Amino acid sequence: MAPHYYSRRAGGGGAKRLISDFIREVGVEFVTLPGVFSPSRIDPGTRLLLEYAVLPENGLILDVGCGYGVIGITVAKAHPALKVYMTDVNLDAVKLARINARRNGVEERVVVLHGDLYDPLPRQVLFDAILSNPPLSAGMKVVKRLVSEAPKHLRPEGTLQLVVWRAHTLVEEVVRKTFGSLEILASKKGYKVILARKP
Repeated sequence: MAPHYYSRRAGGGGAKRLISDFIREVGVEFVTLPGVFSPSRIDPGTRLLLEYAVLPENGLILDVGCGYGVIGITVAKAHPALKVYMTDVNLDAVKLARINARRNGVEERVVVLHGDLYDPLPRQVLFDAILSNPPLSAGMKVVKRLVSEAPKHLRPEGTLQLVVWRAHTLVEEVVRKTFGSLEILASKKGYKVILARKP
């Protein structure tokens, strides 16, 4: 059996598959493998985040816990003036994200890094927006770190934007404690898209 996708280990064997979709007015294709998050379709929470994400005209975006690259690659493809960094702890996911960046023609503006949350990022890089479908199944400890460490990676007025399902009350509490306030961008079928802005 493949390990949980929030793991430093590779997911093991299994047949690759190709999924395609149309989000933010662009067509996207992704190669996936068993053992990564949502390998057979784009997760509805991820889709909702992408549909409602508030993005600058230009600048730097970070996709934390990128999986096989849906958020970061879609953002890069839909917004040619943005550069995107992507991180994931799972090596299979990182390899797939790099493949998918090339497949979607955005590899020149996408940097995919292997490591836990913010650990692999260059220290001097600050972002205009951090986007994530956080790995709630990995536990609130991981989600709390994702939220609490976000401000030091954001430029002034930069945003953290998350999609959460069911546990949104707990996540909202952490976001409010860290940022002071938040905005709900969308709510659908148990999912909420949350935006918090760095003062």
